[in-house]
Amino acid sequence: MDLTGKTALITGSVQGIGLAIAESLAEAGARIAVHGIAGDAQIHDVCEHLRAKGSPQAEFFRGDLRQPDQIDDMMDAVEAWGGVDILVNNAGIQHTAPLADMPRETWDAILQINLSAAFATMQKALPRMAERGYGRVINIASVHGLVASKDKAPYVAAKFGLVGLSRVAALEYAAAGTKAQGGVTVNCICPGWTETAIIGPQVDARAAAHGGDRDAGIADLLSEKQPSLRTSDPSEIGALALWLCAPIAHNVTGTAIPIDGGWTAQ
Repeated sequence: MDLTGKTALITGSVQGIGLAIAESLAEAGARIAVHGIAGDAQIHDVCEHLRAKGSPQAEFFRGDLRQPDQIDDMMDAVEAWGGVDILVNNAGIQHTAPLADMPRETWDAILQINLSAAFATMQKALPRMAERGYGRVINIASVHGLVASKDKAPYVAAKFGLVGLSRVAALEYAAAGTKAQGGVTVNCICPGWTETAIIGPQVDARAAAHGGDRDAGIADLLSEKQPSLRTSDPSEIGALALWLCAPIAHNVTGTAIPIDGGWTAQ
């Protein structure tokens, strides 16, 4: 895979799945626009790390995803830097609570960051991708964009919305570009249980019920949902994202691809 000359913006790319995707694209030669919540030292280390992985340039772009004006400014800055050929909407937050107890401000924040921000970045990026004849939007949804779980009302609502939004965008831009150029595609990746910080609180709660045994807590989580009984590593999501960027994937659009050990096959 050769992404030389392509620029990828990955939101939430200072850690976890976002960083793993950034690593995969950097190894293929893409320029990486890094984004996320981090201090100066971490930002420096991540950019240096991605350059060491093979990216010719890796720079940090700020933008509070709860603020549409800041998203617009970030997208304009990346466009001036070289243009967004690959957009990965990965940033997300989670909070678990019963519907009756979910704070309204938590609902608003999760919808803003997990759904509305993706609308704003896509609205900016897709017309320019169409002009160039090549573009890839990869939205990191979740199994919770395909099936629901208790105590996750805003997260499930946002991820279902993200899958729907992606399908609409895929249809609107399906005819953009040519086979030779690579076309413009919009897809979702839907991870199940993956070893990231976002599942930490749930693992901790299960571990506490097993006398503090973290492995037992993870096994308890997996036994309910994920038939493979194995978590995914973020690098596996990165590998799929990289493949979706290939010219050969020009007709793979409007999909929601699970990486979930059979969770959504049940």
